[in-house]
Amino acid sequence: MSRYRNVALFLVLAAVWGSSFVAISAGLEHFPPVLFAALRYDVAGAVMLAYAIYAVDHWRPAGRGEWATVAVGAVLLIAAYHVFLFVGQQHTTAAAAAVLVSLSPVLTTGFARALVPSDALSAVGVVGVFVGLFGVAVVVQPDPSNLFATASVAKFLVFCAAAAFALGSVLTRRIDASLPIETMEAWSMLGGALLMHLVSLGFGESIEPTAWAHPEAIGALAYLALAASAFGFLLYFDLLERLGAVEINMVSYVAPVFTAIVGWLYLGEVVDATTVAGFALIAAGFVLVKRRALRREVAAVGRRRSGQ
Repeated sequence: MSRYRNVALFLVLAAVWGSSFVAISAGLEHFPPVLFAALRYDVAGAVMLAYAIYAVDHWRPAGRGEWATVAVGAVLLIAAYHVFLFVGQQHTTAAAAAVLVSLSPVLTTGFARALVPSDALSAVGVVGVFVGLFGVAVVVQPDPSNLFATASVAKFLVFCAAAAFALGSVLTRRIDASLPIETMEAWSMLGGALLMHLVSLGFGESIEPTAWAHPEAIGALAYLALAASAFGFLLYFDLLERLGAVEINMVSYVAPVFTAIVGWLYLGEVVDATTVAGFALIAAGFVLVKRRALRREVAAVGRRRSGQ
């Protein structure tokens, strides 16, 4: 029963995170992008902090190392990731954004190996990284004669979001700090929200009063803050403990399927063949980079089943 529970929760997480890209596209019709992202994490950060106070004794960072971890999370995992994503997604489809973000696990491995010279990627792993990057190129479809076309720049910004998240994931693991993940996420969300408010002020963003009366605007903000962020991360923590990092990483490759379905149903977005091809290449890159870990995971699953 535990295995079926994990599969069900995994699919729920993929559905929640996949449909969040559609909620972003819907909300961007009413809110300016950076302020929209900041408001999302005002709410999500407060909810996560309340949960951290409830769930763990060590709910407040202490010492240079722990605050450094929070700073990296706030700057890269929350602020940079969401500024690039929300600004970029103004001019690309939810499905294309989800596919580009699915490159994060491949980039995470690449950054990890680059920052730890003693743990270099094998030749096959290097090929996997380049296969994933080629998948990005297929999705973006850059035109050499017009590299600064709006659609190309938008997709490049989403790629930058994936890179910021991957780099932040590696740096938070390298810092020597035993901070509970719930505490790190809560304070990173609040710090990232503050940074995004500052960026929003610099951009001169403001919200039209009518937005607060529009059901779609309020629904998108509530869904992103409460379902995708607060509930989604709590579900992620639970599955991370039960499944491990390798299996939970696969959610990045299931989420775009839900993005495509919900985007088609709600926004009428159609996924073209190049986006599907790019997704296949990114997934293939992940398999090449993580082939050893995936083999170990498959063997472990086989042992668990044979022991039942």
